[in-house]
Amino acid sequence: MNFTDIVFYVFAAITVFAAMGVITARNPVNAALFLVLAFCSASGIWMLLEAEFLSIVLVLVYVGAVMVLFLFVVMMLDINLVRLREGFWRWFPFGAGLAGLMVFEMIYVLGARQTQATANAVVHPANYSNTKELGRLIYTDYVYPFELAAVLLLVAMVAAIALTLRRRVGVKTQDVSTQVQVQAADRVRIVKDMRDGHTNTK
Repeated sequence: MNFTDIVFYVFAAITVFAAMGVITARNPVNAALFLVLAFCSASGIWMLLEAEFLSIVLVLVYVGAVMVLFLFVVMMLDINLVRLREGFWRWFPFGAGLAGLMVFEMIYVLGARQTQATANAVVHPANYSNTKELGRLIYTDYVYPFELAAVLLLVAMVAAIALTLRRRVGVKTQDVSTQVQVQAADRVRIVKDMRDGHTNTK
């Protein structure tokens, strides 16, 4: 067993531990942090597979953006933990069966002859770039699916902005143009109190 195998088993053990922590944690914040740990360890495994671009994207996009946003949402929401735990044992048999099916599929794939025949790692030259090869495949063989995914993401982004900017009744918003155009006379009003002769500013 060489150094690469040892590092792989370490990352794999951390990933399994973090995945178990996600589904067994009582606090949603702790579950989200366990999921961040699982993403980081999975990124290390992808790095061992020479998929540097996917490894960095997993950390930057999922850990740095999606999970941080999810963590803030969970912390801001008032989640009823008692009600959330009620359906755990009811769905436990289904989850256990699904997990067993996934374990069986992984064992079947790893034990297949095709997998064992191509199990040897491919040695790349020193100037090999995983990002360059991925970009070449995306913009040549998979250019139409890539463009379709880009259009779908653009439509989703425009729809989210349109839903956010819609006019709703009873919502207090700021009118920046009105605030900028206001004059000093509109802000300050001098009222003279005739009872004591003093001048009050409001």
